[in-house]
Amino acid sequence: MSKKLYANAREALAGIEDNMTLMLGGFGLCGIPENCIRELVRLNIKGLICISNNAGVDDFGIGLMLQQRQVVKMISSYVGENAEFERQMLSGELEVELLPQGTLAEKCRAGGAGIPSFFTATGYGTEVAEGKETREIDGRMYVLEPGLTADFAYVKAWKGDKYGNLIFKGTARNFNPVMAMAGKITIAEVEELVEPGELDPNFIHTPGIFVQRIFEGVDYEKRIEQRTITQ
Repeated sequence: MSKKLYANAREALAGIEDNMTLMLGGFGLCGIPENCIRELVRLNIKGLICISNNAGVDDFGIGLMLQQRQVVKMISSYVGENAEFERQMLSGELEVELLPQGTLAEKCRAGGAGIPSFFTATGYGTEVAEGKETREIDGRMYVLEPGLTADFAYVKAWKGDKYGNLIFKGTARNFNPVMAMAGKITIAEVEELVEPGELDPNFIHTPGIFVQRIFEGVDYEKRIEQRTITQ
């Protein structure tokens, strides 16, 4: 039996503490680690810095953590669709670092690849560049952005095996692969857990070397998906 395999979210999240930095994969309601988030809400861990594209909606996903005031800072690229996220940011209750979406993705990828920082032209001359080093390269101005890492990264995949190899489905891949690389401990929840060898190695998106814990999730709402049929 793989030492990476856990029975459920409660077992897999062992070791989480107050004041940690977390990465949470997903894009709004698509591809989010629902089981891990529900367990974080149950544990009521406080003082968290959460790195996620956005916080979904008020009553689902990270929105539930915001309702319980578990998060002190969000590093995100989008505030919309979550009234409580917006309210806490505008009132000063929640510190928010807003980044261009591509920059956020690259900061996660860089952190996972061991790249401490990189230059990007995106954001130069705007609030995004305030307090950051800038440099002219070949006649164009660039902003120095640090890579991001986290104490824990929570990702959600379509299929995974007991060694942590993962396959994501469609657009649910989004931020999950880059965040899986950047967590000191990466926990993957999957819709379907299979035996080693069942996944075609040519279609694996995240190799098991990046995943320390894996479990098969339950009761997925997947609110972004709607079943449609022809008349």
